[in-house]
Amino acid sequence: MKINLKVIIPIAIVLIGGLIVAKKRGWIDTNNDAVVIEIGFVHQRTVVESVTASGKIQPEIEVNMSPEVSGEIIEVNVVDGQYVKYGEVLVKINPDLYESAITRSRAAVNSAKTVLAQSDAALIETKKLWERNQNLFEKGAISQQEFDAAQRSITVAELQRESSKYALQSAKANLDEAFKNLKRTTIIAPISGTVTQLNVELGERVVGTATMTGTEMLRIAELDTMEVLVEVNENDIVKLVSGDTALIEIDAYLGDSFKGVVSEIANSAKLAMGASADQVTNFEVKIRVLNSSYAHLVETYGKNPFRPGMTATVEIITNKVRDALVVPIQAVTVRKDTS
Repeated sequence: MKINLKVIIPIAIVLIGGLIVAKKRGWIDTNNDAVVIEIGFVHQRTVVESVTASGKIQPEIEVNMSPEVSGEIIEVNVVDGQYVKYGEVLVKINPDLYESAITRSRAAVNSAKTVLAQSDAALIETKKLWERNQNLFEKGAISQQEFDAAQRSITVAELQRESSKYALQSAKANLDEAFKNLKRTTIIAPISGTVTQLNVELGERVVGTATMTGTEMLRIAELDTMEVLVEVNENDIVKLVSGDTALIEIDAYLGDSFKGVVSEIANSAKLAMGASADQVTNFEVKIRVLNSSYAHLVETYGKNPFRPGMTATVEIITNKVRDALVVPIQAVTVRKDTS
């Protein structure tokens, strides 16, 4: 078959010229920026919006115990992890100083009672003297100046009696406080629960006052009700409301998930010391772990399978749309010019 060059050459020239014109006008994309998409079918499904955060397991109820008096520990009746009942004696502080304080306070009360009795007697005697002076004044036997002095003596005696009465009240209050301080040397359990942290040993000295937090001796928690404390940034916190459900994964039980409910949302942001203006602002959120969701662990790991401080990840469900029309996200593309 013979090739007709007279026909092929003009056709080639026309094609090359067309390609050049198409490239100049932008009809041909030489940058190879084509978007690869997938084709998917539209179908119905439930769409869930959620917020994910990580935090630590902690008891809902935990009491930090510090002494209200100072002294040396002479008795420790618990160990870390022990279950204690309400009113059970946990720790004792040396009571010697406080027993001595009671002895001194009792002596002060007795002394104040004696002074008050003397003031009463002095007031009675002063009133009798005033009555005699009044009779003498009416008879003209004493001067007005002497009579006025007798009246002033009654006023002074009454004031001394009032002062003695208040001194006795103060001494009694000190005695009452001394008894309370002696009672405070015996540390009892304020709730029934598990000792989750024991910070003191026999012979150690602790510091405490009735108005300020002293040495933290131990912690007692109710491990029957656990929660997860997480931090959520300010962009997501507005999506949460109390009662939102959550799925919880705990590192100690990989492959298992538990149900929870948002129980508390902080109203103010958590501020870090020395935080800069551009630092991420977070809010604390507490998620209660539902007991029924980990009932299957009880047989293997005991009544309280979760321990304070365990790491957990929560997915909080903030919105759910049922029977929504959806397509694969790979099938969605965005174009600047759709003309």
